[in-house]
Parts: sequence; C-alpha cells; structure tokens
Amino acid sequence: MSEAPLRILVVDDQALVRSGFAMMLSVEPDIEVVGEAADGAESVEAATRLVPDVVLMDVEMPRLNGIDACRSIVAAGTAKVLLLTTFDRDDYLFEGLAAGASGFLLKNTSPEELADAIRTVGRGYALLAPEVTRRVIERSTATPTPAPDRALEQLTPRELEVLTLVGKGLSNAEIAQQLVLGESTVKTHVSSVLAKLQLRDRVQAVVRAYESGLVLPGE
Repeated sequence: MSEAPLRILVVDDQALVRSGFAMMLSVEPDIEVVGEAADGAESVEAATRLVPDVVLMDVEMPRLNGIDACRSIVAAGTAKVLLLTTFDRDDYLFEGLAAGASGFLLKNTSPEELADAIRTVGRGYALLAPEVTRRVIERSTATPTPAPDRALEQLTPRELEVLTLVGKGLSNAEIAQQLVLGESTVKTHVSSVLAKLQLRDRVQAVVRAYESGLVLPGE
C-alpha cells in the first residue's frame, strides 16, 4: 500500500507565484496542494484548518510576515515550515531558523529541487540550500578558537562520530555506509544526539558541530 501524498499549503502574497508553485507541485504524484494563503495571518488560520504536512512559506508578506507566521505554526505543532524567499539576507535566515523553520530555500531553486526539499522536510528532516548552509557555517565559525563544549561529554564515542558526519552534511544512508552500520542504527544515534544536546533538528546539529570545532570549514 503506497503512502498518502504529502499535504502542502502554499503561502505567498503574489497570486501568480502561489498558482505557479501549486501548478508546479501538482504534477508530483506524492505531493498534494491542499490550500493557498496570501499572507502570514491567513497561513496560520489555514494551517490550523487544513492540517498540512508542510507549509511552503514566503518571507516578506503583509499583515504577518512569514517568519512570525512560521513561529506560530511551529509552536502550535500544526505543520513543518519550509521558508522560501528571493531575499538572500542573513537576518531572514537566522530569524527563520530561530522561529523553527525546517528548511530555507531561495526562489531560484529548480522545480525538482523544490519538490525534493518538500519531501525531505515532510519526512521530518531539516534542509538548507547550499548557499544557506555556507552562511550558517560562516556565522558559526566567526570565532577562530571555539570554547570546549562540555555538553559533548554526554555523547558516546559513536554518537560523537555520528554528530561529526552530520556536521559534514552526510545523510543517514551515507553515515551508515561510512561507519558500516544499519541505517536504522544511525537514525537511533542521531535521535540520541539531538535529545542529549537538546537540539531541535539536523540544522541545529550541523551548527553545533561547527561551533564546537568537531568540523572545520572546508572539511
């Protein structure tokens, strides 16, 4: 029996952009656009009413911007939020991540990349565009000599190894292959790392790996 399609709410203040995204995603057999909203306030109401799996959210909108709407939706546990914007700005990026966004993409993303991003976020993983990942890393490594991270002492040697590979951007499958482990075992290790370090998702794990010096720029 096949899985139910991922339910998507598209949020953008431009009607043509909303319909374009909806049309683009409607051709994907495993994705269903269940609604649209024209601003952040509408998106919060629609997310409560429609209970989508993922909200594809523009950042700059009237009444309530995408970051504040994201914060409300995530706090309510209604859906995961994938922020999408044409504005390549650090303040949007870090405010969006702090608001609980599971992903952040620029609007120059291809249709295939957008669909894959929605699938990734819908499955419970965090996702950043490559350009965005670089910004996170640059901000996290602004201090040349990171202070010792005592919290890492809670981790087992294997969990520390897994965190390092997560920080390098490897997926669970890639980590499993490199460490010669089952993918389910890796998933368990990742969950344990997130719980012990009180991290929300893999994005925060990547940032923590760089902040603590486990991974260095260019590795």
